[in-house]
Amino acid sequence: MKIIIVNYRYFISGGPERYLFNVKDLLEKNGHEVIPFSIKNKWNKPSQYEKYFLNPIGEDEVYFREYKKKNVKTSLKVISRMFYSFEAKKKLTDLIEAVNPDLIYVLHYQNKISSSIFDAAKKNKIPVIHRISDFGQICSNALFFRPIQKDICERCLTGSKFNAIRYKCVHNSYLFTSIKAASLKFQEITGLTKKVQAFVVPSKFTLEKLSTFGFPQKKLIHIPSFFNFQSISKGLQISYEPFALYIGRIEPEKGLFTLIKSFENTEYNLKIIGFSNSGFDEEMKVYLKDKKHQIEFLGKKEFDEIQIYISKCSFTIVPSEWYDNFPNTILESFALKKCVIATNIGSLKELVINNETGLLFKIKDTSDLKNKIDCLFSNKSKCENFGQNAFDMLNKEYSAKEHYRKLLSLFENVIKDYRK
Repeated sequence: MKIIIVNYRYFISGGPERYLFNVKDLLEKNGHEVIPFSIKNKWNKPSQYEKYFLNPIGEDEVYFREYKKKNVKTSLKVISRMFYSFEAKKKLTDLIEAVNPDLIYVLHYQNKISSSIFDAAKKNKIPVIHRISDFGQICSNALFFRPIQKDICERCLTGSKFNAIRYKCVHNSYLFTSIKAASLKFQEITGLTKKVQAFVVPSKFTLEKLSTFGFPQKKLIHIPSFFNFQSISKGLQISYEPFALYIGRIEPEKGLFTLIKSFENTEYNLKIIGFSNSGFDEEMKVYLKDKKHQIEFLGKKEFDEIQIYISKCSFTIVPSEWYDNFPNTILESFALKKCVIATNIGSLKELVINNETGLLFKIKDTSDLKNKIDCLFSNKSKCENFGQNAFDMLNKEYSAKEHYRKLLSLFENVIKDYRK
């Protein structure tokens, strides 16, 4: 089978790109040809198909804050990619004509490539499957989270997109939010769901939200993410040293203040790996100044180094205060036999089974989280038992073999139905 895979980054920036390269490798090992379609960037991995990639919006920017410093021409290009890019449509058409694929598998395209790619596929009679791993098709900031109020919000799920504008959900700006809300409405009006043959959704929780919003139930297919055990360094020794670990973005919706307050005035050690796009990490450091704590900020690290910390910690913590979508850090923890303490909301409850693969705590409840932390630090055998359960569950339900079986079945059925 020949598959074009679409993603707006062709380098590893986070969990979504790890899935990109993992699934590409998985498909290729099973005899399929995978052709990437992305955006040119100096950080990209080499590809013989790069001539078909879109030109960058500016130069080699990755995050929105970098675009804000650019000129009017760049700003207009940012806006056009949020709505409709004729360049993306043409270049994908050129790639389709060059390789004649059986299928197009779309990962992330919002804001950087545009929905014009679906028209290119339709025009060339190529079926499309779109994997949705966040709320970007429903919510203007893709989080179901109001940044100013710092709370979960579902107002746009069944209500008007004006709710997003009202609360300045995108970069605390009426203008940016209005543009984003309008682009989502444009995709809705132009019939995105009619141009896609199936939607792969890793989380049952996210699938339910998409169904509530109006996505056709018959097109929504639940296929969980998988863990690539080949990414684990050989020879790692599993131990349970007396520290907990947080890995991820350092932003308000990730629940970091609840986390650090749970370690404040204790002797317990917490190591934080990650970075902030907004300076939120500095806010936390200011808060902790002159307070009693054993909290270390280790900064951004590559996965080779991250897995060493996971292999040594007692457990990891995911204190999210938004509907975190199937975070890779949980699967990575399970792969190294570490249990997880997580908030009892959203898809986190699908991964962390309370008192089996970890512990769940009430959202924003510092006292409850502190009790769960104390429970695991005072009972090493419980950490080990939960960690083994997590490892077993990962191998059974989130293996590459199982993911490939489900994905291939969907690919074959979609191609067969499309050709009828």
